[in-house]
Amino acid sequence: MFSAFAGLLIAALLENKSAPGFWTIVTAGEIAAWRVKWEVLFASIIVLWSGARIIRSISQNPARFIGLLPAQIGFGGALAVAVLVAALIGITVPERLRQRQYSIEAAMYARGHTLHRAFLEYRDLHGTFPPDPDKYVEALRTLPDPDGSIAEALRFVDPNGYTATTTLAAASTKTKSLVVRGVALRYANTPANPEPASAMSFTSYKLRLPSEHRFFAPDEDFFVEDGVIKKASEFTSATSRRNP
Repeated sequence: MFSAFAGLLIAALLENKSAPGFWTIVTAGEIAAWRVKWEVLFASIIVLWSGARIIRSISQNPARFIGLLPAQIGFGGALAVAVLVAALIGITVPERLRQRQYSIEAAMYARGHTLHRAFLEYRDLHGTFPPDPDKYVEALRTLPDPDGSIAEALRFVDPNGYTATTTLAAASTKTKSLVVRGVALRYANTPANPEPASAMSFTSYKLRLPSEHRFFAPDEDFFVEDGVIKKASEFTSATSRRNP
């Protein structure tokens, strides 16, 4: 076990092409430990169990058996390798968990940007964001999606986590009539498939993206609000600051 671990340690040092030093050896040891973790686990169970039985047999019958010291040395070496591998794995677990969390958040941000692009495309086609909170997924699936990115992002949304709102301008109290400007430009940019005239045009949306810990850590969920992507905890803290 010790020879195998030492060989993998040297191989990791050669792969990194780094000069031998304390931290480079520790880093190479961490790589070697992760590579042999399962093999060392099973080998340690077998070797330690059989080694303990051998030492006990020799100790109980010293006149019949010899080699107690080599047996103890072998048992101690196997135990040392198991403890060393466990320690090297243990010190890397927090960093690996952080890296995994970073990858999860990066995937969330990628889905959020993809969905925001889908909402903008839908608004360009229909003049409004999807009006029905129960059918917004079906509405976004009607968009052109040659690479399948929108369909993939829609797999991770909360079907009940979408809301659409509209902001109405306050009526002016001035007596002077307002001159409508930019009419030609506005008509030229009319959506190809506008919503019916009686329908309300929604100008803002908010969408919830559940995290993989949706049942245990709802604060880890993400929200997409008009293209701004934040964690649920950030939205909660921002709301509490606005409403002390």
